[in-house]
Amino acid sequence: MSCYSKRLQAARVKPAAKPCDKPSETPWGNGTNRLTPLANLRAFSVHIFTALGAALAFAALVAAVGRQWEVMFGCLGAALFVDGIDGTIARRVKVTELLPRWSGDVLDLVVDFVTYVFVPAYAIAAGGLLPEPLALPAGIVIVVTGALYFADREMKTVDNYFRGFPTLWNGAAFYLFVLKLDPWLAAAIVAALAVLTFVPFKFLHPFRVVRLRAVSIAMVLLWSCLGVITLIRDLDPGPWVTGGLVMVAIYFIGVGLTDRTTSA
Repeated sequence: MSCYSKRLQAARVKPAAKPCDKPSETPWGNGTNRLTPLANLRAFSVHIFTALGAALAFAALVAAVGRQWEVMFGCLGAALFVDGIDGTIARRVKVTELLPRWSGDVLDLVVDFVTYVFVPAYAIAAGGLLPEPLALPAGIVIVVTGALYFADREMKTVDNYFRGFPTLWNGAAFYLFVLKLDPWLAAAIVAALAVLTFVPFKFLHPFRVVRLRAVSIAMVLLWSCLGVITLIRDLDPGPWVTGGLVMVAIYFIGVGLTDRTTSA
């Protein structure tokens, strides 16, 4: 039975409220909690904060259409920051308990798809990075494989690694713009990453994987600094910054490939 059928059935068998019942149903929740409206509003504001990622994705897409690639990556970087802290805030405010009607997990997946997959796919297809005949097919492959990955209930391993390439197309697009590879080589990399989406190997989640967590967080901070420098220098940061970005990428891939404690 689908979730919609279950909801319909539940609605049909639900007993009518007695005249003396005074449900406290509001737009913020389902009326089951007795906390103040201010607490509900504070919890809902976390959902709004998460949804700002979608606004940033829209701004990034507008910038990409105007070929303002530095602005696009700036917006995607800001969305990445929102995605990195909204979960912690939600758990601290106890959003799930206060607002069971609103699914933070679903909201997060929607925002992540447009910021990690959809907008970067457009940038890769329209940015002149690939041979012209392959640009549109590559964009289609990216969004289709990305959508399938987001639907995978086993995208994470038991030790919190991602299983396969975790559709980090925002990062892939960033590296392609910075490295300025031969178009055919760039197309081969896009094809390889699309295939690796479904290959069972471990890919590091820097905050949730316990192994080398402190080093991983330091690498994230280093990458962020190098990324800001790269944007300031119009995606042409020079060999030292570029080398640092490549080193961080190798670290992220290598940690998962060298972890043999559990299988992917």
